[in-house]
Amino acid sequence: MSATDAPSLLAVDGLHAYYGLSHVLYDVSLRAARGEVVALLGRNGAGKSTTLRSVMGLLPPRAGHVTLAGREITGLPPYDACRRGLGFVPEDRRIFSDLTVAENLEVGRRAPRGPSGSEDGWTREAIYEFFPVLGERARQKGGTLSGGEQQMLTIARTLMGNPEVLLLDEPSEGLAPVVARTLLDRLGVLKGRGQTILLAEQNVRFATRLADRAYVLEQGHVRYEGTIRDLQADAHVRRSYLTV
Repeated sequence: MSATDAPSLLAVDGLHAYYGLSHVLYDVSLRAARGEVVALLGRNGAGKSTTLRSVMGLLPPRAGHVTLAGREITGLPPYDACRRGLGFVPEDRRIFSDLTVAENLEVGRRAPRGPSGSEDGWTREAIYEFFPVLGERARQKGGTLSGGEQQMLTIARTLMGNPEVLLLDEPSEGLAPVVARTLLDRLGVLKGRGQTILLAEQNVRFATRLADRAYVLEQGHVRYEGTIRDLQADAHVRRSYLTV
C-alpha cells in the first residue's frame, strides 16, 4: 500500500481562512498518513505557515474540515488540538527565555496517548540522548542558547507532548548550513521512528531530503500535489512556484 493509499492520520479538506477581510487560504486540502513526512512548499507568502496555523486552530478556518485519526478537530483552540495529538513548532520558536532548558522541557510534558501510557513516551533523558547539546545546556536559560540550539529546544519541548502529528513551521529558517544539516539528520531519525510530520518550508533542498510527498502552495491555493520524485522531475512547477 502506498502512502497515498494508506489511511490518513491527518486530513484537511476544503480549508478557507481569512485575516480580517482578506481571504488567505482557498480550498486547501491535504493528507498525511501515519509515519509519513509531508512538505508544504512555496515562496514567501504562499500560505504555508497560514495553513499550519489554521490546522492548529491559531487561525480558525471559515470553512472546511480538519480531522485527526478520524476525529473532527476543526477550529478547536490550540490547547485542545494539542491534547488531541497535534504538536506545533512555530517559526519564531517562542521558548521561555528565563527558564532553563530542563524547565522549558517540563512545560511541554504530556503523557503519551493510548494503552502504552508513559512507558513509551518522550522523557527529558530521551530528549538529551536525542539532542545531546540540550543535555549539555540543561541548566542554562533558554535565552542564552544559540539560534540553532533554541530551534532544537522548541522541537524537543513539542516532542515532550508526545504528538501524533508534528507541525514544523520553517525549521531551517535562519540556521547556519552546518546547524541545518544537524537538524535535518535529527528529523530524519524522527521519521525513521515513525513520527508523522507536516513540514512548511521555503528551503526546497532541506524539505525534499526529508519528505515523502509535497504540496506546493501559491497565493493560498494548492498548485501541485505529488511525490518528491515527481516534483523534482517537474521543471514547470519548480520554476513557477518554488525558490530553488
